[in-house]
Amino acid sequence: MPDSAVTAAADRPYAGVELGGTKCVCTLAFGPNAILDQRTVPTTRPEETLPAILAILREWDGQSGFAALGIASFGPVQLHPASPDYGHILATPKPGWSGADIVGMLAGRFAVPAAFDTDVNGAALAEMRWGCGQGMRDFAYVTVGTGIGVGLVVHGAPTRGIGHSEIGHIRLPRLAGDDFSSICPYHTDCVEGLASGPALGARLRGRALADVGPDDPVWIPVVDALAVMAHALVCGTGPMRIAMGGGVLAGQPHLLPRINAALIDSLNGYMNLPQPGPFVVQPKLGGQAGPLGSIALAAEAATGA
Repeated sequence: MPDSAVTAAADRPYAGVELGGTKCVCTLAFGPNAILDQRTVPTTRPEETLPAILAILREWDGQSGFAALGIASFGPVQLHPASPDYGHILATPKPGWSGADIVGMLAGRFAVPAAFDTDVNGAALAEMRWGCGQGMRDFAYVTVGTGIGVGLVVHGAPTRGIGHSEIGHIRLPRLAGDDFSSICPYHTDCVEGLASGPALGARLRGRALADVGPDDPVWIPVVDALAVMAHALVCGTGPMRIAMGGGVLAGQPHLLPRINAALIDSLNGYMNLPQPGPFVVQPKLGGQAGPLGSIALAAEAATGA
């Protein structure tokens, strides 16, 4: 959708909140080319973080106001409106956040349309609206950082079913010779446990990432895990493109070409990827994909599109 169609009712901007594991980003904007204000709140405890976010939203509401509110949160979260714990964070390893009522604390305080989804689903929608997923109805956004999250959009809408996508926790066949102990507290062999930022840190065994070259063997299992995950996405939902970013890939330009090559090798000619390639690409919105995800959610809440 073009920016002109994203302009909020009565020329009021959208407000968005991206809740992350280490920080929360509050954004007041019409879109990527019209960000009016953006502030960061540390993610500490719900009783500290949520009131700080609420104070920012109230300040914006008392000034020009906003047309709608989008909340994009780390998960897992309850997304089914009919559930008694709708809008709550579920069983997260983030201390103190299990059961936190995000929607009740934030969206329930303002008389505007509101939308709630995962941070990665929001980022996927932002890339589809303004970034590398424009014109697509089937798209995946992957962030490889503190955790591994996948925003998965099928036929124009984020997947639901029993819950949102948790592709970062699919279990993998172990790469021969890889006896690394998974850092995931739930699974001994999931993608997040083997290839996330903390997993990479543990694999480095005290070495600084700055001292690790592209040809270091530590990248081999990381590339394998991410390519296997991409294989599962291709075979499971058939996205037209996968955007992959996050802290692990930042400053490592060799990784995406290797992941693409490993994916093609893994598919072994059974499925043809859209051309021209590459199929796995950097998010066009870069570090703003997550914050703008909350604005994309707000736009959908306001316009129903």
